[in-house]
Amino acid sequence: MKITNLSNLILAIFCLVFLNSCKNEEKQSNSSSEENTEKEQVSAENTTEEVPVVLFFGTSLTAGLGLDTAEAYPALIQKKMDSLGMDYSVVNAGLSGETTASGLNRLDWVFKQNVDILVIELGANDGLRGVSLDETRSNLEKIIKIAREKNPEVKIILAGMQIPPNMGEEYTTEFRSLFPELAKEYDLELIPFLLEGVAGDSKLNQQDGIHPTAEGQQILANNVWEVLKDDVQ
Repeated sequence: MKITNLSNLILAIFCLVFLNSCKNEEKQSNSSSEENTEKEQVSAENTTEEVPVVLFFGTSLTAGLGLDTAEAYPALIQKKMDSLGMDYSVVNAGLSGETTASGLNRLDWVFKQNVDILVIELGANDGLRGVSLDETRSNLEKIIKIAREKNPEVKIILAGMQIPPNMGEEYTTEFRSLFPELAKEYDLELIPFLLEGVAGDSKLNQQDGIHPTAEGQQILANNVWEVLKDDVQ
């Protein structure tokens, strides 16, 4: 009986030690698991950290109509920033045929992502269609205000535009003045004329005489960069 009781006692002690050992291993495993989870969360936060976004919101000039997307000036700007080691993401939100009115209606899509720098290239199609200058101005003002509501810290660059004198001298002159006036009123940075050095040069435009060739797009990129560079350094 004594031997049996001693065996039982030894067995009981062994079981107790074994159970305690299992509990300690479980605690260590849980602690390690929690630590790994925390590390994974930190890692995930680091890898999903948002890169500043430069969004080009415009017409076929921005979209690069007739060219590969990689030849359009937004892509050239991205290439420029990459070569300089600037950690920015460029979004080309150009759409052929876009007017200020249709652009205004498209803002919800544009601002599904955070936008740090917004380059507005709109108005050319309004001018070519003879849209009321009051309407064009109003639409651009609304776009500017909505952009600032979405992100009060957003930097806005407005691309100036000019049109041929088809609509008459008064309309053409007022259209050209519209962009610097808006830039001054809303404290925007202004690209004086997006097509400077390209407009009217048959060698730098496609057969339609309106849309730049790949070489012309490089000049547009330079025109944009002269203003944009101060905002990304």
